[in-house]
Amino acid sequence: MRPALTLIAARGVRGFGDGFTALLLPVYLSILGFSAFRVGVLTTATLLGSAALTLAVGLAGHRVPARRLLFGACGLMGLTGVAFSQLHAFWPLAVVGFIGTLNPSGGDVSPFLPLEQSLLAHAGPPSRRTELFARYSVTGTLMGALGALSVGLLEPLKALTGLPQLTLVEGAFAAYGVLGLVSAALYRNLPARPAEAETARTPLGPSRRNVYGLAALFSLDSFGSGFMVQSLFALWLFHRFGLSLAVAGGFFFWTGALSAVSQLAAPWLARRIGLINTMVFTHIPASLCVIAAAFAPNVEIAFGLLVVRALLSNMDVPARTSYVMAIVTPAERAAAAGVTNVPRSLASAFSPALSGLIFSLTPFAWPLVIGGSLKIAYDLLLLWRFQKVRPPEEADP
Repeated sequence: MRPALTLIAARGVRGFGDGFTALLLPVYLSILGFSAFRVGVLTTATLLGSAALTLAVGLAGHRVPARRLLFGACGLMGLTGVAFSQLHAFWPLAVVGFIGTLNPSGGDVSPFLPLEQSLLAHAGPPSRRTELFARYSVTGTLMGALGALSVGLLEPLKALTGLPQLTLVEGAFAAYGVLGLVSAALYRNLPARPAEAETARTPLGPSRRNVYGLAALFSLDSFGSGFMVQSLFALWLFHRFGLSLAVAGGFFFWTGALSAVSQLAAPWLARRIGLINTMVFTHIPASLCVIAAAFAPNVEIAFGLLVVRALLSNMDVPARTSYVMAIVTPAERAAAAGVTNVPRSLASAFSPALSGLIFSLTPFAWPLVIGGSLKIAYDLLLLWRFQKVRPPEEADP
């Protein structure tokens, strides 16, 4: 179980960095004088770049040991943090965002994900697979929440040191780069050639049809999610309700913490109603809450709806990952993880620019309505297409 603990710990380290950079990115770009539309464009660039790297890992990564690819991704994460701490012009930042590993969504949309998922699927028996993925997802979400909470320290640091906010934000991005080196140190504990995971990695074969079908549906879900990535969500809260950075950080901490805790219920629920039902019947109410939040007349009602959403919206994450790993052959897991994770950044990469444009044209939160509606459509299509494609542990005796 040591490889599983290593992978979960590394996910936590990166989750902390994702948590504070997702919230600081719109603040940083606003300090530099960029409009909501440009914030959306840069968000699109970062997600497109993550998609390209994730796709490369998924389709060709079986030729290179996963441990070596993880070290390379850590080096890229370090360089991304340094570059963002030094650059102020829009186009250089967009280029670095595209090439680098910065994650504006608050979740994990990076080349790390398919590599870690394929290794984690082999780190325990099938009966514990969903539980391991739940712990992996919970750790990332909870550490992301702590990362969001940590941005509240900027104001006290500003008062204590007298440094301008821009300098402190630049320091935070440099710290993100340091976390890449910490992740690399953790990955050194992985075996150089994990026997089962590394010797049996092949491109997609007999499971191709199901994997491509899931990838198409995940594209729809991710496109909807892109309308409300955390950076743009924070921008809406800043403008709509005039929240301070500390209050926004506290809010994202509590919603992230509730989301993390709720994911622990996913294995229990999946054992009783199945993985697909767990994904669908927790996701639809969460999407209805985010649509309702767009119409909230005050911040208290909006926060209440978003808290309910946080309790439900990520319960599908461990179930989804476990389902993908279960319905493919062990040899196809690395490729399946890459191909199904690409939509989380590729499809969602196009909607942030649209969301930023809509926010710049109207004060009403149309992106929340659009995104929530698309996610409900995804859930209904997933239930229709895959309800009868059961993982081995759910097959009739």
